[in-house]
Amino acid sequence: MTEFRTASRQHLLVECADLTATMRLHHSLEIAALPGVLELVPAARTVLVRFDPGRTSARKLKETIRGLDLSSGGEDDARTVTIDVRYDGEDLAEVADLLGVSPADVVTRHQRARWQVAFSGFAPGFGYLAGDDPLFDVPRRSSPRTRVPVGSVGLAGEFTGVYPRSSPGGWQLIGRTDAPLWDLDRQPPALFVPGTLVTFREAERESVRIGDADTERDTEPTADSTETVSDSDSGSASAPHALTVVQPGLQLLVEDLGRPGFASMGVSSAGAADRAALREANRLVGNAEDTAALESLGGTVLDITGDGVAAVTGAEGPITLTGANGDVLRPGVGAAFSLVDGDRLEIGASERGLRRYLSVRGGLAVPTALGSASSDTLGHLGPAALTAGDTIELHGPANAPFLVDPGPRLGEGRHLPTPGEVVELTVTLGPRDDWFTPAGVATLFDQEWTVTHESDRVGLRLRGDVPLERARTGELPSEGAVTGALQVPPNGQPVLFGPDHPLTGGYPIIGSVDDTDLAAQLAPGVRIRFRRAEPGPADTAATVDTAAPVDSTTTDES
Repeated sequence: MTEFRTASRQHLLVECADLTATMRLHHSLEIAALPGVLELVPAARTVLVRFDPGRTSARKLKETIRGLDLSSGGEDDARTVTIDVRYDGEDLAEVADLLGVSPADVVTRHQRARWQVAFSGFAPGFGYLAGDDPLFDVPRRSSPRTRVPVGSVGLAGEFTGVYPRSSPGGWQLIGRTDAPLWDLDRQPPALFVPGTLVTFREAERESVRIGDADTERDTEPTADSTETVSDSDSGSASAPHALTVVQPGLQLLVEDLGRPGFASMGVSSAGAADRAALREANRLVGNAEDTAALESLGGTVLDITGDGVAAVTGAEGPITLTGANGDVLRPGVGAAFSLVDGDRLEIGASERGLRRYLSVRGGLAVPTALGSASSDTLGHLGPAALTAGDTIELHGPANAPFLVDPGPRLGEGRHLPTPGEVVELTVTLGPRDDWFTPAGVATLFDQEWTVTHESDRVGLRLRGDVPLERARTGELPSEGAVTGALQVPPNGQPVLFGPDHPLTGGYPIIGSVDDTDLAAQLAPGVRIRFRRAEPGPADTAATVDTAAPVDSTTTDES
């Protein structure tokens, strides 16, 4: 039985009866390459379909998906990987006790089982591997570890997996491997992509075999794909055009429009939190809209090398440009201004809104990961947060493809709140609003919510006087989530997902915020009133069928 649920105005959540049906649906959707479908996020019981509303609709997708042939899971042409494991995990003996077998039996059956990557999530390169041995149904640890070493092989629920980098986690650890799960120099970078068949064997040497090829490994793989932009990395000490960080402020990141299209490897789009402000900054200085710029939380001070043109957009606040001769200019937000060699640019703290964007004509000459220079703070991809002393080389104004555009300003007609003020956000309900009582859904819209200080690019943690009341307890099997999703943990206080949100999660999502750019500008202390979106034809088509009972087995990320 297949059901369809609204996940946002451009996301359709397709729910299947079990994991096998989900894997077959994902495989069929990949082969079909339906017009207008931009990305697929498979999970334990669902496939999240991101589509272009200008090219297709939820109604069309629903009709087409119902007609797909789901008889094959694509095993015949699946990629195969063999992983060498040293079965010395801290939890091996405990797992054996839980399963009622000996530790040797756990190892033997783990190697004999036929494992296939069902979906990705939690971190780039992390795959959830489903096996054909019913023995493996292992509860997570009651107390997750604060640090699980890179390469740890674990069990949780019906899945096995390998940690691609060091991170917190609650899986039961049975061994470790030196196989590099994530390598940006490899195609594809993720060793585990959905559909891959995986065999585990007792380690005799440090190697991983992909298909028929063996690759020797002499050193442990790097656990982090973050790159730092600095003098030593870019050689920009003598660059004719550059920015040098004097003070980074609360947070200073390189961001562009992100890296969509890599969900199958556990990589979210990330990118600028306020995409409209980034586009506007680039348009003002004549750059392409997706050119990398700086995203600042205020208090940023930069020294300028070389002449150029810049613009600051996003949150309202002071901008001060001090020349080498002592002259002081105060450019306005949303207007292009000239830079002269030796200038010092101060982007002051935000007075209305939260994030500010600095674009320089020609763009930033920074490293990219998967085609994007954006910093993903959760996935650890792209340049690291900038610190004092870092120098960023610029391509120079001659490299900009368009003329400088002095306006109009993005800020005209756009109200950005200050702490204590109330802002209204429109919410499209779904996909799991049925997990909440009618009173719980009403509470979402009837009371004010406050943005707490426990907020960042991963998500805004909200606080309301009355928590959202659940109609169902427990957690969902892990499923895809979108930027703007309102995920509700057991305490009933929603988290509004930002650009660096986890790709999948096990808490129910009651709805999604339509204006994610405005949400990105909400500082701690801002109060929110949610307004129910008026359903359009596409929304009506997507919200179909009565939800079938859902298995509440915990399959959360780590």
